[in-house]
Amino acid sequence: MEYLSDELLLESYYKANELNLSPDFIYLIEKEISRRSLTHKIKSHS
Repeated sequence: MEYLSDELLLESYYKANELNLSPDFIYLIEKEISRRSLTHKIKSHS
């Protein structure tokens, strides 16, 4: 995932949630978002 741009990473996160993909996969995306300090750019999907 380190090769994805920040924008594409965030788009992937939203799309993965929209498609109800594996929680493990979504967690990996969230982990990368956190590593890049982009958590302020995502909205809660509660």
